[in-house]
Amino acid sequence: MARSAQKVLIGRSGELDQLLGVLDAAAGGLAGVALVGGDAGIGKTRLVGELCDLAQRRGIVTLIGQCAELGDALPYLPLADALRGAAADPGNPVGRAVEARPVLQRLLPGGDPGHADATAGALAQQRLFGTVLDMLAEVAADRPVLFVFEDLHWADRSTRDLLVFLTRMLQRERVCLVGTYRTDDLHRRHPLRQVLAELQRLPLVTGIELRPLGDDEMTEYLSVLSDTFATEETDGIAVGGLVERAGGNPFFAEELLAAAEDHTRLPGTLADLLLARVETLSDTARQVLRVAAVAGRRVDHDLLRAASGLADLPLEEALREIVSRRLLTTGRDGYAFRHALLQEAVYDDLLPGERTRLHTAFAELLAAEGGSPAELAHHYLASHDLPAALRASVEAGRLAVELGAPAEAHRHFERALELWDKVPDAESLARDTRPRIALASAAAAADSGDYHRAVAQLRRLREHLDDPALLARTNERLAYYLADADGDREEMTRAARDAVGLASESPLLARALATYARTLYYLYEVGEARATAARALEVARATGAPDAETSALVSLGLIEEETGSAARAEELLARATVRLSGDLSIDLRARFNHARVQYERGELRAAAEIVEAGVELARETGLTWSTYGTDMRFLQYLIHYADGDWDAAERLAAGFGVRVGTRAEATLSSFALFVEVGRGRPGADERLRWISRFWSDDLVTYMARAMAAELALWRGDPDTALEHVDAIISVLEPFDPGVIRIAATGLWALADAGRSGERADDLLRRARWAAANGLSGPRAELGPEGRAWLARAEAEWHRAAGTAVPDVWRRCVEAFGSGFVYEEARSRWRLAQALLEAGDRDEAHGEWRRALAVADTLGAEPLRGALTELGRRARFTEPGDDASPGPLAALTGREREVLAHVAAGLPNREIGERLFISQKTVSVHVSNILAKLGVTSRGQAAAVAHQEGLTATPPDGQAHAGSRRRPPR
Repeated sequence: MARSAQKVLIGRSGELDQLLGVLDAAAGGLAGVALVGGDAGIGKTRLVGELCDLAQRRGIVTLIGQCAELGDALPYLPLADALRGAAADPGNPVGRAVEARPVLQRLLPGGDPGHADATAGALAQQRLFGTVLDMLAEVAADRPVLFVFEDLHWADRSTRDLLVFLTRMLQRERVCLVGTYRTDDLHRRHPLRQVLAELQRLPLVTGIELRPLGDDEMTEYLSVLSDTFATEETDGIAVGGLVERAGGNPFFAEELLAAAEDHTRLPGTLADLLLARVETLSDTARQVLRVAAVAGRRVDHDLLRAASGLADLPLEEALREIVSRRLLTTGRDGYAFRHALLQEAVYDDLLPGERTRLHTAFAELLAAEGGSPAELAHHYLASHDLPAALRASVEAGRLAVELGAPAEAHRHFERALELWDKVPDAESLARDTRPRIALASAAAAADSGDYHRAVAQLRRLREHLDDPALLARTNERLAYYLADADGDREEMTRAARDAVGLASESPLLARALATYARTLYYLYEVGEARATAARALEVARATGAPDAETSALVSLGLIEEETGSAARAEELLARATVRLSGDLSIDLRARFNHARVQYERGELRAAAEIVEAGVELARETGLTWSTYGTDMRFLQYLIHYADGDWDAAERLAAGFGVRVGTRAEATLSSFALFVEVGRGRPGADERLRWISRFWSDDLVTYMARAMAAELALWRGDPDTALEHVDAIISVLEPFDPGVIRIAATGLWALADAGRSGERADDLLRRARWAAANGLSGPRAELGPEGRAWLARAEAEWHRAAGTAVPDVWRRCVEAFGSGFVYEEARSRWRLAQALLEAGDRDEAHGEWRRALAVADTLGAEPLRGALTELGRRARFTEPGDDASPGPLAALTGREREVLAHVAAGLPNREIGERLFISQKTVSVHVSNILAKLGVTSRGQAAAVAHQEGLTATPPDGQAHAGSRRRPPR
């Protein structure tokens, strides 16, 4: 009798070595993914099984999840399968990690999916993805993890999305992902094809294609399987005959050998061969196998017993016969077909009436046991019970929404809508109306990222509605999705306006008004947007719609910011973040914008506190990787960059992948360039090469090419820098404040190249125009950073023209002194140059020392190199010339001003009045000063200031001796 193929692995040593290489790298701290493809029966499962055995012997945590042929309707089936296996193993730490995460417990048998809430739909999926990533990272911190996804060709959309997410997010975690798939199942439009093409471009992904075994390998394989085969013929078939028939397919070869040993006729196709082996079973065993095939690849013992209708003894005898013939294998609670091809062959051989009868039996049994609505829908459809299929499809859609599987929810709702006209009393069966199911379907499509499908569905629905409330809701959602999809602006406005006109005085009207205000703001209709948002706020408060209230406050805040009232914007956004609204998407949006406005105002410490709270909210709710969760981490990075905590910025950027494959990843990666270019990291070149494929995206162009321009300038290549500047200017709106920074960079390049004239004038003109004008007219106020970059642009223009007197650079130093540590130091570098040219060597030396101290603290090697060269030329570093930076070197310009007034004995209120900043901001500066000086009191700080000769400018404007600060403007 042939031994099981599960005991041998022949002809796959090279592929196993590849897999072990990926696993070893992951165990060493470099996450990896292997995608194993091959025809059915070629040995994918056997190969991966060997990898799992080796991993377990090494103490690696192993998770195995199996996709199933009906898995397209069952969300996260392989994830649930893997977690179920881990929960059943007391030694698997994943089980304990899942216990601490209710979001994952929902996927286990008996898990409560909860109720649709503020995290339903897209946010629920983002929460689940983030939770899986967090769980894997936690377990991998203690022991490496191997996670296998088997039969990805059957995976549901949400599982495919999860695999893509994990592949892109895993970086230094000790996690190895392995997926298997059938190449012969991937027809031209198979959804996995696009996923594979996307993933296989990434460097951490290893593609492994299993080839057919050669004749020698097949001979060895068959010889190992049969004790007698090496020297004799079986049923008159020689070794060469079986090898030739098998065509290099190990599973086919094993079945041929088994059939020969059973004296079964050897048909020409694998399916016929498998059925021929089934025909050798007893009648009862054949019937049991057919029942099992209707259940799928796996079947629970109790369910199989009930569906077969057999008593225990005959059932056990039949199962023993089937298992002994290696057609089924035993598992924890049931049985599995030894190969999916066998299950498919048996199922396809069923007669139509037989298939219908068995699906009906499974549907009834699963319904009685509280089975999954998705499984019920599958069996009801196959048994042609359309009313029950409709009911189960609606339930499956609702459950998928709650589980965070919007793509599957959309499929289930769509199936219910397709069945609607085919069954009587559909509304009673669905316990809902057709329009409301259609709205839910559109929402699920949008949550899965398919805005075009959502918009198309809402357009169709709108044509068949006469209920004003439903029509208002449909128009409100249509406007919302059109905005997210960059859809037709006229249709977007019309839909939002119609929603407001149709809604009654209710929370629905508040939400319609909030969406209309958001739409008008996106379309730059600022005046009408303000009035609409104000009305939305009033109605929301009157009708108890906290989500609409928060949304309206955010819109009002953004409008105030746009029209120049940053203080009013901050006040409105602060009100928007006082409490949670019930809609986490809106709550995260409010916190991001509140922190961003504070950053734009130069209130870096306040911005840091707000964004830290927002990041924590995203983490607590599992939404770290949601849109605004990610945006807040961007902002957190920028704050660290601006205030000089570059080590913290680099720790955050460790998760910003270099080898990007999407626009979102390219945007994330672009932020990492700030510190990489500032520190002269060699990795910036590779990062830019990967990002460059996405320079068609405006935001990526602005972020990455600005840094590419600076990199070129540090390398003495102003022409390349100007190419980047021109590319950025071409995609920015003239009123975009980003124009100011880019113009300043372009003027830096022109000054380095010794060019002035028309091109320099044009860049300065653009910077001034952007500073003076917003999207709706004259700009009332420009934030501190914008004013600082305008000062830099003016100074660089003078440098290009050869008229850069020290005062233009002093203004630049002062402007960046509000907390932008690196830019202040770069400005001091230029000020030192200007002072040298003006003949003021002593003051130049002081500015040079301060800039050098900051460059050393930051690890800003390009700036340090430029300062070292300046010091060499100016002979600042001659022996006996003290280049020690002193205790005040780490302070920003603004902090020096505050310290001088502290030394003069002024309280925070008076300091704020002198410097035109809030008392709270003064308090933040004082805290920073104490920390940087390493002292614990204002008196100690004042002593340091007096020791260094730093004193405040008195109210009459006459500076005390030793003060080099200019009076505040």
